[in-house]
Amino acid sequence: MESLAAWVERALGVSSETVGKLVLTLAIAVALTTLRMIWVRLVYHRTDRPDLRYRWRKGSAYGVTVIGLVLIGRVWLEGIQSLVTYFGLLSAGVAVALRDPIVNAIGWAYIGWRRPFGVGDRVRVGDLNGDVIDIGISTFSLLEVSSRDQGEQPTGRIVHVPNGKVFVEPVSNITQGFSYVWNEIPIVVTFESNWQRAKSILLHVAREEVGSAADEAQRWIRDATKRFLIRPPDASPAVYTRIVSDGVELTVRYVCEARHRRTTEETIAEAILKAFAGESAIDLAYRTSRLFRNSEEGKPALRSSASCGEDTVR
Repeated sequence: MESLAAWVERALGVSSETVGKLVLTLAIAVALTTLRMIWVRLVYHRTDRPDLRYRWRKGSAYGVTVIGLVLIGRVWLEGIQSLVTYFGLLSAGVAVALRDPIVNAIGWAYIGWRRPFGVGDRVRVGDLNGDVIDIGISTFSLLEVSSRDQGEQPTGRIVHVPNGKVFVEPVSNITQGFSYVWNEIPIVVTFESNWQRAKSILLHVAREEVGSAADEAQRWIRDATKRFLIRPPDASPAVYTRIVSDGVELTVRYVCEARHRRTTEETIAEAILKAFAGESAIDLAYRTSRLFRNSEEGKPALRSSASCGEDTVR
């Protein structure tokens, strides 16, 4: 062993003391890595839940890293016995050069402390939407989903976002604590249609398709009022009436699970089309042009005033 140390000393041009520190550093790294692998195997053997496996795997990695930095730091800096002094010197040396990594590390600590989101949550960070699939010391990873107009479907891209973004960008958590959202489907019928009948059909369809989700959401809301100062909104489906340029707009408002918004919207839309197909007094409105004869199609009380036969283009 002494001859090997002497050979390494001559080959690398370093002192025997430095060689000893290198060997000890390598031993610490190997020992901690081996312990972490054994721990992860034990966790995988005890549970099949992906979320628990992920948390223990990430937690063991962070723990091994911290312990390794402390032990290796004390090997190379034997004169510094105070852990606070050691980390103070380390942080002072890299604070200016590594500003962004430090901010990201602080962001990671903030995410772990305040829990604005966790793995599995669907979030919106700035203009980016996605499901959180990993949270690291420097970045968190999102499985990107498309915009609301495109159905909020996974795009297949994984986006790595610096943790420091939580301090400068608004973060919206769609599924934390309350996994339901309100969705609206606007339906426009012509002015000549029986809009009251159409409104009753829309309300019936919404209650038939999402009634169970509304009951479940109402229980979530009651639980949330015990923790937060919020006014409990009504989760029952509703239909609102509004006059627009093309006809009478009937907006179906209902509650659904955040990740099932597109599928529920498709189900309700198909049910509405089937229901309207059997209604002779209801026509869907769309932007078009028509020739309107006021003397023939106007209200009876106004036809006499249109004796000149003037037509209106709509």
